[in-house]
Amino acid sequence: MLKKGTKLYSISKAKCPRCHEGDFFKYGVTLNPNKIIQLHDNCPKCNLKYMMEPSFFYGAMYVNYGIIVALFVAVFIICKLILDLTIIQSFAAIIITSLILAPFNLRLSRIIWINMFVKYDEKATSNQSA
Repeated sequence: MLKKGTKLYSISKAKCPRCHEGDFFKYGVTLNPNKIIQLHDNCPKCNLKYMMEPSFFYGAMYVNYGIIVALFVAVFIICKLILDLTIIQSFAAIIITSLILAPFNLRLSRIIWINMFVKYDEKATSNQSA
């Protein structure tokens, strides 16, 4: 399921969607706000230009919105049904969870967004070196 060549591999490993070898983000998992979503301009392995057009990653906001809504619903259901918290406590848990996971959601939404438009090409790195 997480084999090289699948979208899930690229998303989970934060690799280039075309070659699945080059890193997508300049920095690994970090909480430094200046480094969270910094991308390479091009893939270090296959030279895929990550910013395909100006403001390309504005669309990732819609993906982020979907992730956040799913997260809010899941946290609310857990708080109300399993933990039996009040509405105010449930919303406090939602806010805390969203603040903690915001850096990861930003990164996840960007890698999902680019994977929607670029497909895997196993010859991408060999074409670059030729």
